[in-house]
Amino acid sequence: MGEVVGAGLLAHVPTIMLPKEIRYELNQGKEISLVPGLEQLRRDFFETADYDTVVVLDSHWFTTVETVVTSQDRQAGLFTSEELPRGMCRIPYDWPGDPELANAMAACGEKRNTWVTAVNDNYLPVYYATLNLWHFLGRGLPDKRWISVSTVQTGDTEDYLRAGRALGDAIAATDRKVVLLASGALSHTFWPLRELRDHEASDPIHIRTPEAYAADLDRIAWFKAGNHARVLETMPDYLPFRPEAKFAHYLMMIGAMGESAVTAPARQYGDYENSIGTGQVHLWFDRPAEGWTA
Repeated sequence: MGEVVGAGLLAHVPTIMLPKEIRYELNQGKEISLVPGLEQLRRDFFETADYDTVVVLDSHWFTTVETVVTSQDRQAGLFTSEELPRGMCRIPYDWPGDPELANAMAACGEKRNTWVTAVNDNYLPVYYATLNLWHFLGRGLPDKRWISVSTVQTGDTEDYLRAGRALGDAIAATDRKVVLLASGALSHTFWPLRELRDHEASDPIHIRTPEAYAADLDRIAWFKAGNHARVLETMPDYLPFRPEAKFAHYLMMIGAMGESAVTAPARQYGDYENSIGTGQVHLWFDRPAEGWTA
């Protein structure tokens, strides 16, 4: 029987992929903490832990009528971002997939009253919400499988939890030791184009509104306390602050782990930071000895 051995709510912002000198230039002469945060997380977990497959809940991959999960044997190529080709251009990637787990998730969708399709098309695009995290956490670890799960843009909180439940069922039905990565931001409203270059530094004073800043800090505190129930209860209050992808990345992750029954506290890597108005943070959840839902 498979299990989730670790999980993270992680930032994937394009800034982390820029050369160091440009990152320093944008951030008033100092490093954004998201980069050393990922580097430390790699040392603490990804280079040492016992796991088979990383599942990325991708907040940039939007589908419309169903959740899609990648089921190729391998994904490899060069990536140039359509959103920011100046900063993410011809980045090489190469990772093995996990068709068995992907197909198991698709098979579990109907039982959870949702729609999940596994797709093994080698021409399926890759999105930087997956690639950027692999670049820091998976590159150079060739035996670890990586797959991605889409965000259904027509879905809501319940739909994302259902997709997560299907993923949890699939993990339980296999022998996989799985890491879940909810790849995306907290509040997610950009500054307008003519203003945003005045707000590129990482200091959270640049978060788009004080109210979004406060809402993010509340949820970080609840995550650190292991109070996932509170995060879920207050989703209607949080949605007006536009968490990235309606917070689908986190909702699918926690749906796979047990939802409100999960009490695992977060460890923070790096600071809570701004990215042109949006709230970014790395939060890591270690599997408790007694399980996620003790």
